[in-house]
Amino acid sequence: MKKIAIICTAGIGLLAACARVPITGRSQLNLVPESTMESMALQQYQSFLSENKVVSQTTSKDAEMVKRVGQRIAAAVTQYMNQNGMGNQVANYKWEFNLVNSKEVNAWCMPGGKVVVYTGLLPVTQNETALACVMGHEIAHAIARHGNERMSQGLLAQGIQVAGSVALGKNPTAVNIFNQAFGIGGNVGMLAFSRQNELEADHLGAIFMAMAGYNPQESIPFWQRMANMSNGQKPPEFLSTHPSDATRVQKLQQLMPEAMRYYRPGGKV
Repeated sequence: MKKIAIICTAGIGLLAACARVPITGRSQLNLVPESTMESMALQQYQSFLSENKVVSQTTSKDAEMVKRVGQRIAAAVTQYMNQNGMGNQVANYKWEFNLVNSKEVNAWCMPGGKVVVYTGLLPVTQNETALACVMGHEIAHAIARHGNERMSQGLLAQGIQVAGSVALGKNPTAVNIFNQAFGIGGNVGMLAFSRQNELEADHLGAIFMAMAGYNPQESIPFWQRMANMSNGQKPPEFLSTHPSDATRVQKLQQLMPEAMRYYRPGGKV
């Protein structure tokens, strides 16, 4: 990460690839055009849905809840971005929210607003507000362009050149890097990003769910429930690609006053 930060600040021929994360303002490297990311996302998303059992939103209250929560958070995201002069970043998003039948405790959001929640997550969320915590977190990853950041790092590591309209979607290595960045087809999902990315998504996600009318304080007991699922089997934080549960809860507690300023109980965006 230090090398990439130096490239961004030095601007060695890659100034156009440097961006800033909404809300936090952190500088990041995005080598891949967002239009390319969205194109790859649509292709991989459609492939995923064709290979997995999607729960009907017309017959399942859980699937309908996923859609309802997603739409509220998407509206909050759009409002926030428009109010802060970043509406162009989500102008082309075509939001979709699907519940997939799987025992995995997992969820993800790809560029362009393609969101999937796994049924195995619902016994852990237990209620709509906690589900909003997870979906806000996952949507925040997409809004912060963490997938682009991770993919850019992977492309650099593999020596894959990104220039002009290179068809990355047809490059097997690039597609594999894309899938790894988003945890598609595996059980990494919410843990696919770096510790910095995860804490950043917690921050953005808490604000987005608050704007959507969900109490962000519910995120703390949710992550505590996630911690209890591990039964002490998770590795030490310095060996992990994601924050320890204790660190995550501590950071959430610190940012909660900020998130609560956006909270309007039961309010509509």
